[in-house]
Amino acid sequence: MLRICLFFVAGLLAVPFFHQPVLGLLNALAIVPVAPFNLSPTLPFGVPSLVSASFWGGIWAVIMLLVLRWEPSKPQPWIKALLFGGIALTAVALVIVFPLKGMGFDVAKLPGRMLIGFLVNAAWGVGTLIFARSLFAR
Repeated sequence: MLRICLFFVAGLLAVPFFHQPVLGLLNALAIVPVAPFNLSPTLPFGVPSLVSASFWGGIWAVIMLLVLRWEPSKPQPWIKALLFGGIALTAVALVIVFPLKGMGFDVAKLPGRMLIGFLVNAAWGVGTLIFARSLFAR
C-alpha cells in the first residue's frame, strides 16, 4: 500500500514540475494557446484545473506502476515510462477527455494534438519515475 501511495505522490508532483513546464514552453513558443498552471475551476466540483490535473497524474501513476511492474531495485524503465505517458495518457485525453469537455474529436487537429499530448505526457511519465526513485530511496 505504501508503494501505491508513494507512486501516487510521484505522479501528482510530476504534473506541476514536468508536465506543466513543457506545456509552458509550448505556450511560450505559440504552439499551444493553453497556458500552464491554470487555476480556473473545473466542472463539476470547481477544483482548480492544476489541482485536478495533478490528482489525475497521481491516479495515472498508480496505473503506470501496475502496468510497468516497477521495482526500485531494478533498472529504471525510462523509455517505457516515456511511452506510457506519451501514448496512453494522450490516447485517453483525445478519445475520452476532450469529447467529455466539449472539445470534440476533430480529425483535422488530431496530428498536432497527438504530438503536443505526447510531449507533455511523456515528460510527466519520466518525471513520475524521477520522483518515484527519489521517494523510494528514502
